[in-house]
Amino acid sequence: MKGLVATLLAPLYLLSKSVHAWKGFNLPANVPAGPCKTQADWEQDFRVLRSLPGSFTSARLYASSDCGTLANAVPAAIATNTKLLVGVWTENGDHYNAEKQALLQAVQKYGHKWIIAVSVGSEDLYRGDTTADALAAQIYDVRGMLGSLGAEKIWVGHVDTWSGWVKPGNAAVIKASDFVGTDGYPYWQHSTIAKGSEVFWHSVNVVKAAVQKVKPGTEVWVAETGWPVSGKTLGSATPSVANAQAFWKSVACQAFREANTFWYTLQDDLSSPSFGVVDAQFKPIYDLSC
Repeated sequence: MKGLVATLLAPLYLLSKSVHAWKGFNLPANVPAGPCKTQADWEQDFRVLRSLPGSFTSARLYASSDCGTLANAVPAAIATNTKLLVGVWTENGDHYNAEKQALLQAVQKYGHKWIIAVSVGSEDLYRGDTTADALAAQIYDVRGMLGSLGAEKIWVGHVDTWSGWVKPGNAAVIKASDFVGTDGYPYWQHSTIAKGSEVFWHSVNVVKAAVQKVKPGTEVWVAETGWPVSGKTLGSATPSVANAQAFWKSVACQAFREANTFWYTLQDDLSSPSFGVVDAQFKPIYDLSC
């Protein structure tokens, strides 16, 4: 039992060999009320990130073409010296091609120094929307496109739930990826907040083990996690400001120090459950210091 506990709570520095650990937030392309974000909206988000304790300088985006994400977010990121983990949606051939085109145009116009990496798809394996081989082919495709633009050093990988990564049938995606982004939410696993940290680190470590078997040395990044401040209770998982604060202190503070980590989320005050760390006025809902 002692050995098992040690494995579950293993230091997160084992996840990544990167000299620089990127720490940031997942940001949607829409404001909470629904409309697409303008360049000014993106700049506000990025400046708020920098103003928070920890001075966050990076963000993860889910798409490239939707809502003009890159067309508006990239100039805002450059203006605020923010780096981006770019998302490319893979579902539907026309949508995928539009996403690639948006990324192509952004790199042609702005270069690629604003890019941390590119995630081709998000939770596709969890949803079962595609096959591992098809997704792997898209990862190779995007990598090839970036290489043709002189951006061959940009890492291209995929983000999925921890439960998707551990399925042996999805090994082709691990083989294709320069990095593996894992999503883990003890809230959705109906965990108590007291066991939230243990449940989360367990999910990370089983992904690490699965990746090590398939492609040793591949970095595992924390692409999404968080705890809601409001919403429905799921089993023993209760949303509250106090519980979100506890999860931040027990998980975020360690993760941000030691690996590439993107928290969910900055602001979603009109959603239920709501995971946002700032309110409608962009004021912190709880203590974000570490």
